[in-house]
Order: sequence, then structure tokens, then C-alpha cells
Amino acid sequence: MKKGLQIVVLMFSMMLFSQKGSTDTAQVVIPNRYNSVEAQTKPYVIMISADGFRYDYAKKYNAENLLRYSAEGVQAKAMIPSYPSITFPNHWTLMTGLYPSHHGLIDNYFYDYKRKEPYAKSNRQNAEDGTWYGGLPLWGLAEKQGMLSASVMWVGSASDAGAVRPTYYYHYQEKFTPEEKVDKVISLLKLPMNRRPHFISMYLPEVDASGHTYGPDAEETIEAVQKVDLAIGKLVQRVNSLGLKNVSFVFVSDHGMIKVDSGTPIEIPTMLMNKDKFDYYNSETLLRVYVKNPAEVKAAYKELKAGKTDDYEVYLDKKLPRYLHFATRDDRYGRIGQILLIPNAPKIFLEKGKTTSVGKHGYNPATVPEMKSTFFAWGPAFKSNMTINEFENVNVYPLVAHILGLKIDQPIDGKLKVLKGTLK
Repeated sequence: MKKGLQIVVLMFSMMLFSQKGSTDTAQVVIPNRYNSVEAQTKPYVIMISADGFRYDYAKKYNAENLLRYSAEGVQAKAMIPSYPSITFPNHWTLMTGLYPSHHGLIDNYFYDYKRKEPYAKSNRQNAEDGTWYGGLPLWGLAEKQGMLSASVMWVGSASDAGAVRPTYYYHYQEKFTPEEKVDKVISLLKLPMNRRPHFISMYLPEVDASGHTYGPDAEETIEAVQKVDLAIGKLVQRVNSLGLKNVSFVFVSDHGMIKVDSGTPIEIPTMLMNKDKFDYYNSETLLRVYVKNPAEVKAAYKELKAGKTDDYEVYLDKKLPRYLHFATRDDRYGRIGQILLIPNAPKIFLEKGKTTSVGKHGYNPATVPEMKSTFFAWGPAFKSNMTINEFENVNVYPLVAHILGLKIDQPIDGKLKVLKGTLK
């Protein structure tokens, strides 16, 4: 090869490598969108999710800013995640007011037998394809009613779910620090009135990452809680300095965290290794079984039930307790499977030869209180010095929509009456 051609090939290879290895941190802006005249008079809501921020973390780890703001506003004793208490399903529930079985995002990883395609949260093509997501997210509700919205990497915000993206959004990446995300929110609120979003959602993954890696009681998790708390303090201070009227804050999490018994995991039943008869999907705190021949479901269930240990329970999906909203009667997309193997915390299912993390979530919050999440809210929309009882997270959607003056025009599972008493 000639020397000149070698140089060209080398430069081209370096360019491809650079593009492949680079992180897309640019804000995406949908052009030619503006707030309606009416929307410009509406309140603002900033909704923040701190992934894995367990219901007791703020007090347990002295999150001073969050404790102060929630004491001045509204704090729930806990918020109850939808089942399973997993990240993607619950973030989409918070944003749509639908249970996972109703919006279709039933796990971080699943297979759709109608589409004949797998979904994986780590697959950007999946994550940004709105046809996987049911329901109309809050940003879509706002946009369709003439109100601009923005998202700083909330689950599904880069997709066209509900046929409309936020006016301002980012492709998911974990390069930004919490403080940098605060900078992004402040920049959005400095825009002219006709271009300024009134609903902003922001996602913070730090607490969940530490809880998984080190466990919920580790020093690293305490530091992550403090980091998030510091960012919230800066966010509120900087928003207040803008002089905007009627900005309210809703701070939530998707689930809690528990230290699991990773040293002696439950073995997956041998019969499930027969790929001609079964598919199984193991999130470790829940194992879903799909029986390929529907005529064999009952026989498979009886065999699994007979062989089970005290470490887990076996359910026909249609027999799962109604309050979990995760049975066959709820499964609008046919993605759950017919048989569920549910470990008793802190036990998990684990394939032979695989390793796992220290902390986990996904269990039933009714039987494992460590799964419960956080709800704090403050600002001019909310009453002061109010503590409320536990409630299901599907009810956040109608609350935020009401504050923003948005009309909910399709069925949801949440009810405004559950949280309406928190409003002034």
C-alpha cells in the first residue's frame, strides 16, 4: 500500500474510532415549538427522580436539604412502587399514571411474542422507539396542549412514546454530574417565555448505582445520597434566584434497595433449561416463565410447585394477588409470561457461574418494605408542614397534570383524589 493511502486509511480509522467511542451529550431541540399564550401563564413543575432513593434514606443519611424542603411542604411516609419494583417499569409508571402491565414496560428486559422482538433497556434503539411504550407521558400531555416540556434523561424521554417527544431532551448517558444537570435545568428556565418549558423532568442515577454495588448501608451509598441532596439544594437556590413565580418541585424515586443473599442464591429449576418448552427471564428478584405450548402450562406449574423450596413461591400468573396488577388479566401486551417464581427476600435466583451485585430491588413492596420509595413535594402549589400516608406511585401523574392545568384525555390508573389534599 502506498504511503499516502496508508495515511488516509489510518485517519479514516481514527475518525471512526473517535465517533464510536464518543458520548452524545448534546441537547436535542425540536424546532418551531412555542408555548401557547395560555400556557405562558401556567405554573412550573420540576420533577426529579433519584433512582433507588429508598423511603428512609433522607432521614437515615441526613439529607439536610430534602428534609428541610419536604418539611416546609409535603412528605409521604413512603411511596409504594408498582410491581415489579424495577427501574424502567416504575419510571414509566410515574410518567404515565399506568401500572407496568398496562403501559407494557413490565421489566428492564423482556420479550414481546407478538412483535417477536426482545426489549432491553441498554439497547438505545429499543429505548428510543416509542412503539414499545404505552400511555401518554406527562411531557406528551403538556406538548399536545400547547405547553413546552423538557427532560434531562428520564426513562423514555428520548422516544416518541405517545407520538410526541419533549421539546428539549437528551439521549441517555451518564457523563453529566448532578450539578451539571442542575445547570441544564437553569438554562432552560432562562429561556424567553414563549420557549421556556413549564414541565421539566430530571433523572439522577447515583444512589441506585451505589446501592447496587456496595449495598444500602455502605458509606458509598451515604455519599451518593449526600451528593443528590447537595444538587437539590443548589437547584432550589438557583431557581429561586431567577425570580420566577409559581415553581413547584416534586422529588420521587422509583424503588428502594435491600442487601441480598448473593452468597447462596437459588438455583434455577433444571426443567426450565429445556428451550424447546420454556423461555425464562430472570431479573433475580423475579423469574418469569413462558411456556411455549399453552396446553402444558398447568403441568409445568404443578411440577415447579412440587419441586420448589422454602426460598421462593410459584404462581400461575393469573393467580397472582390482584393488588399487584401483574396477572394475566392485567397483561395488555402479553409480555409477562404464565408462571412466576418469586424469591423470598433476601434470596435471589442466579444462573450458575454468574456474579451479581450486593444490593437489589424488584421484590413486592407489600412484603419487603425496603422496596418502598420516596415522595417529597414543595413550592407554591403545595400545603406546608404536611405528612401523608403511603400511596401508590400511579397517583403522581394526575397530581402533576392538575398543577400544570392539563386535561387528562385518556384512561389512567392513578386518581387525583389520592393526593389532591396536598394542594393549596
